Amino acid sequence: MKIFGIETSCDETAAAVVEDGVKVLSNVIASSVDLHQATGGVVPEVAAREHLRQISPVIDRALLDAGCEWKDIGAIAVTTNPGLIASLLVGINTAQTIVYIHQKPLIEVDHVIGHIYANFLERKTPPKFPLLVLTVSGGHNELMLMRGHHDFVKLGETLDDAAGEAFDKVARLLGLGYPGGPVISRLAEKGDPAAFQFPRPMLDGENKLNFSFSGLKSAVRREVEQLKKIDDQTIADLCAGFQQAVIEVLADKLVLAAQEHEVKEVHLAGGVSANRLLRQMAREKLPDSLPLYWPAQQIYCTDNAAMIAAAAHFQSE
Repeated sequence: MKIFGIETSCDETAAAVVEDGVKVLSNVIASSVDLHQATGGVVPEVAAREHLRQISPVIDRALLDAGCEWKDIGAIAVTTNPGLIASLLVGINTAQTIVYIHQKPLIEVDHVIGHIYANFLERKTPPKFPLLVLTVSGGHNELMLMRGHHDFVKLGETLDDAAGEAFDKVARLLGLGYPGGPVISRLAEKGDPAAFQFPRPMLDGENKLNFSFSGLKSAVRREVEQLKKIDDQTIADLCAGFQQAVIEVLADKLVLAAQEHEVKEVHLAGGVSANRLLRQMAREKLPDSLPLYWPAQQIYCTDNAAMIAAAAHFQSE
């Protein structure tokens, strides 16, 4: 079955057609990141207005790229939570209108679950359950045990800043612009991760599978305030030290959860799953016999509608 997906939870206006939950026929994304770079982050009202402007042409393009008409579509999937309320409403209202006009079933999808199903796009073999998923993005940070399709147990979550949010805030602190993840990762390649010693929060105790990055962000701020001179190399070193601390925490908690629950696969999902150091460190720390997956294409790491359509397919089975 072909499912038409719509995603408008934040600042990407996206539509896609996915067949049988894995075959991507189209995946169109219109990002408003350029608008939000001027303010150093997403302004909800600006994002919602841009969704209204982009949603119709994005939908038309997704149908065209897939070579489909509405009669070929079996169901409409849309992100309903979590996200920016005004942005979500653009997608939800649009999906409801399509459902009414074309008499299609509507499937509501959780945005975080969508990120998890991004790993199923273009996958050639069925997953082996139980599997462990680390979702890491600007607003979300969870360790999820997946016992079957849409059968989840949350093992850990962020108690304050998610990893992606911490990247954005540190980038703003250093005057690097928005979004923070890609620019910090790029500058970190030129820096020395040992030049600054930042904390690795919550690696043991009762919160050993939860996350907290607000203290790490504050530690970077204190270092910056104490520095008398900040040149390009210092910024690169700060980026390298900060990134190393974040990634070590993510990887160590991932390995700990995998050991405790004897999973058969481990997945990375969300925007930060595109981080090369995270992929490398997770692979190094996990046993060689334990398969590690991340999205088949970089575009599936960030917000997109193909992952929403994929999640809807397995949700409707």
